[in-house]
Amino acid sequence: MRPYDTVIFDLDGTLLDTLGDLADSTNYALALHGLPARTPEEVRQFVGNGVARLLHLAVPRGTPPELEARCLADFRAHYLLNMEHRTAPYPGILELLDRLRAQGIQTAVVSNKFDGAVKGLCLTYLGERIPVAIGESPNVARKPAPDTVFRALEELGAARERAVYVGDSDVDIQTAQNAGLPCISVSWGFRDAAFLTAHGAQTIADSPAALWALLSGGKE
Repeated sequence: MRPYDTVIFDLDGTLLDTLGDLADSTNYALALHGLPARTPEEVRQFVGNGVARLLHLAVPRGTPPELEARCLADFRAHYLLNMEHRTAPYPGILELLDRLRAQGIQTAVVSNKFDGAVKGLCLTYLGERIPVAIGESPNVARKPAPDTVFRALEELGAARERAVYVGDSDVDIQTAQNAGLPCISVSWGFRDAAFLTAHGAQTIADSPAALWALLSGGKE
C-alpha cells in the first residue's frame, strides 16, 4: 500500500525555480529608491517567510519603515507583471506531478508568497496538476502556522492522517511539525541538505525521482 494519499507542496524552491524573477523584482524596487542591489545568492537566503520579510532583509539595515513599505509595494507591483520571465519548474517536477495524479494521489500548494502570485504561477506552470493553491493573504496565517495546510486539506476533502508535507526550507519543516504531518525535505531548492539536516530534517529527497519513491512507496 502506498504511504500517502495527499501531498501538500511548498512552491518556491520546491516545485518552481523562482529565484531569477524574485531577484529581478527585488533589485527593481531597490534601484527605484536609490538603494544598493542584492545578488541572487543573497535573495536566495532571504526567501521563505513571505515577500515582506524578503524586502525587510533586502533593504539596508536602518531603512525607515515608510521607505521599506514603498519598496515592498513596488516589488509587488513589478513582480506580478514580471514573475514569468525566468521562472520554471525544476527538471522532473511535471513528470512527478503527472505520476502522482495518475495514481490518484491528491496535491496542493501552500506558500508564503502572496496569494495572487501563487495562484497565477501554479496556473501558468503547473495547470490542472495542482487543483488547490493557497498563498499569503489577510484571511489565513502564513507558514510556519499550519493554517494554510489545514485549509488545503479542507479544500481537497483530504484526511490529515494520510497526508505529507514537502518543502525546501526550515520554515517548511516547522510548518509540517505544526500541522502534525510528516515532512519530506528537498535539497534541490533554496536550501541544501546540510542546512536542512541542521534544522531538523528527517527525510531528504535529492531528486524528483527520489521523492516519487518516497511518496509512492515504490522504486525510483
